[in-house]
Amino acid sequence: MDLSITFMVVFTIIYLIGTFLGLWKIFEKAGYAGWKSIVPVYNMIVWLRVLERPMWWLIFIAIPYLSIFMFFLMVWKTIRRFGKTSYLVLIPATCFPCLYFPYLGFSRREVFHKVAEMPKLEIGLFSSRQISGREAGESPEGKKTKAREWCDAIIYAVVAAHIIRTFMFEFYKIPTSSMESTLMVGDFLCVSKMAYGPRVPQTFIQFPFVHHTLPLFKYHKSYTDIVRLPYMRMPGYRPLQRNDAVVFNYPDGDTVILQRQNESYYGVLRALERAYRHPRAHAGDYYMCEGEWHTYAELFNKYGWDNHPGKAREVLAAEFDVVYRPSDKRENYIKRCVGVPGDELRIVDGVLYVNGEKAYKPEKQQFLYQVSHNGVGLNQTVRQRLDINEEDYHSGITADIGCLHDAQVNAIRSMSNVIGVECLLDTAGYADPDIFPYDPRYPWNKDNFGPLRIPKMGETVQLDDSTICLYRRIIKNYEGHDLQERDGKIYIDGVEAHQYTFAQNYYWMMGDNRHNSADSRFWGFVPEDHIAGRAAFVWLSLDKFKKLGDGKIRWKRMYKKIR
Repeated sequence: MDLSITFMVVFTIIYLIGTFLGLWKIFEKAGYAGWKSIVPVYNMIVWLRVLERPMWWLIFIAIPYLSIFMFFLMVWKTIRRFGKTSYLVLIPATCFPCLYFPYLGFSRREVFHKVAEMPKLEIGLFSSRQISGREAGESPEGKKTKAREWCDAIIYAVVAAHIIRTFMFEFYKIPTSSMESTLMVGDFLCVSKMAYGPRVPQTFIQFPFVHHTLPLFKYHKSYTDIVRLPYMRMPGYRPLQRNDAVVFNYPDGDTVILQRQNESYYGVLRALERAYRHPRAHAGDYYMCEGEWHTYAELFNKYGWDNHPGKAREVLAAEFDVVYRPSDKRENYIKRCVGVPGDELRIVDGVLYVNGEKAYKPEKQQFLYQVSHNGVGLNQTVRQRLDINEEDYHSGITADIGCLHDAQVNAIRSMSNVIGVECLLDTAGYADPDIFPYDPRYPWNKDNFGPLRIPKMGETVQLDDSTICLYRRIIKNYEGHDLQERDGKIYIDGVEAHQYTFAQNYYWMMGDNRHNSADSRFWGFVPEDHIAGRAAFVWLSLDKFKKLGDGKIRWKRMYKKIR
């Protein structure tokens, strides 16, 4: 069930009214004027006095997002002042003070205790017992069992860490070389959620500290989307700018084949559709599933060699576990934002142009090169000295193939065993069927692409048979409309449409390793509601091809700012 913005506004108002109305009466029970509970800032000072807590807590209350943790901590402490000790009361009451505070404030049976007046108890997880002052020791609030001490510490730590991870910053590991050599495989990043403003979690019922799959399980999801919040983003301290290194949720990841999660479902579907159009020609083609190679002939023999509209989709649904993932639970990707809303983008022979001008070129931008040699290629020592990614370099008898940046190319050209170094580019006019928008009327490839305008919120485009392929996923998948195409006409929510106005901004992302990056050239625009944060710096970097005593830790990359 998806909750609306209107529902969230009404719920928030009711939540705040209930909480501070109850706090008014709690202040009165504690000996303070109730009106002080509704005066911004001053109410926090008085609340700390009510709880007999130090004023330096105000420092943490003033820190954005950490203040969320402090608010619920103070709610917890307030409930404890009424002698409530069981988790069965404390946890739900802390989550919904809008309901419990009015009860505590208005009920004549509930008595507020100052710290010195707190009953001496031995506090367990779900119950407590009266003890003597000598048994309670120096603690004015009583004595906790070991289990309770551990559980309290774990609850505080988990809640604080979860809030920091959700709203402030999060750590990511670079698994692939799509941003090589700007970001290297084995880099551990700190990503700022506050830069563009943190998103309020849409799928908020989840197992903490994991993304979409439970630990120790292969496919079991770590969340439930029975109830989902609408997309909401808190204010950030800067807008997303062109050339930022950005972490976002993979747009093509709304549908996932669990056995082939490292591939785009739509890419797999397009490949199978091509195979079914010419089954005899593609029967021997291979695909990988869970580390094993299979041929299309296996699928043809199992599900038939005949073809009809939707056949490939039916085969995938029958052969694999195909699931849907909400936007905030799709895989996290990191790329460079090369196009912002309203930009016109074009690629000519591998050179990127934005708004008619050559775009920013990262210092270590990479392309695929063929290195011809005299039979003696680049050995591992040379490759390591030049910081060449081993997974991106393949040696041959008379030529090697690898992804390299300009400095590496210049160093290789000067070697006596090298005959020549050639950049391998797709030619203009070649229509790559895996390149967006997957339509032969747009003969684009990864090195010759566009021109294409990046959609901007509030901007209107014309819709017809030649443009719908550019905006189909935006209208249907990202902005949630019912889209039908019948008899050469386009219907949006049942009404024939000739125009469409975008409801949010979109961006264009590309990897710095241009020839080894699954990016917007392959799956199109990135919606604003998929943006997670800005990559800030590398806090640790490990070379997977080296041992600990042989330079495994890349010390020079530690705490390096990402540009």
